[in-house]
Amino acid sequence: MGWTLRFHGVGNASAVELGSPMATIERDGAPWLTIDCGGEGLTAYQAHYGDSPRALFVTHTHLDHIAGFERLFVANYFDPSRRGRMRLYVPASVVPLLHQRVGDYPNALAEGGANFWDAFQVIPVGAAFWHDGLRLETFATRHHWPETAFGLRLRGSLVWTGDTRPIPEALAKFADAGERIAHDCALHGNPSHSGIDDLEREYPRELLERCVLYHYASRDDGDALAARGYRVARPGETLALDEPTAPRSESA
Repeated sequence: MGWTLRFHGVGNASAVELGSPMATIERDGAPWLTIDCGGEGLTAYQAHYGDSPRALFVTHTHLDHIAGFERLFVANYFDPSRRGRMRLYVPASVVPLLHQRVGDYPNALAEGGANFWDAFQVIPVGAAFWHDGLRLETFATRHHWPETAFGLRLRGSLVWTGDTRPIPEALAKFADAGERIAHDCALHGNPSHSGIDDLEREYPRELLERCVLYHYASRDDGDALAARGYRVARPGETLALDEPTAPRSESA
C-alpha cells in the first residue's frame, strides 16, 4: 500500500463542519505520524482508527490545532501501557507556548500526583528530527509571529505547510524534491493565512500543480477553489504519496 496522507479535517477555525486541520501520514495503511490535534480532528482520527495517535508533530498552538490535548492526556495517563510513550515532537520555540496553552494548569488531576507531561514523551526538535528510522525536517512559516509556527517535510514525499502566508523562499528549499505540498489556502487571504490569489502571485506553476489545498472556510469555498483547477483536500480523504527519499537509519 505504500505511503498515504489522510486528512482528518481541512477547515479553518470557524469551519466546524470541515473539521479542524489535522492529518496523519500512513505507512502501509497504518498511522505513522500525525500532524496537529484539534478537537474535531481528534474525533475523526479516533472514529477512523479506533485509537488515539501514538506519535504527533505540533505545528503551532492555536486551539484548532491543539484542542484535543486534554483528551490525549486522559487517554494516555490512565492507560499504563501508553503513559509516557506517545512521542510528541514540538519545535523548540513552540514548547513554552504549548505548555502555556495546555500544560500549565495548577493540577493536571484533582487528586494531585500527576504532571500534564507525564502522559507524553515530549521531544523538542530543531531543524530536523528522527521518527521511526526516517529523518524529517522542519521550517518556519509566516503565521502571526516569527518562530511560532512551523511546517514539516518528509523529503521526496510530503511537505505540510501548516498555517501560513505564502513562503516561496522556504518552499524553494524544502519542496525541491517533487513532494506533494499540503498548503494552507482559503478563497480569500488575510494577514495570517494564504488566499488563492496570494499563491498564484507568489508561486511558480510547477509548484502550484503539486499543491493540495486545505484550511478553507466552507464547502462552497472548497468547490470554488476546485473550479479554478486546484486539488482540494476533503475531510476523510487520502492522498497517495511517493516513497520518501529522506535519510534512513538502519532501523527504517
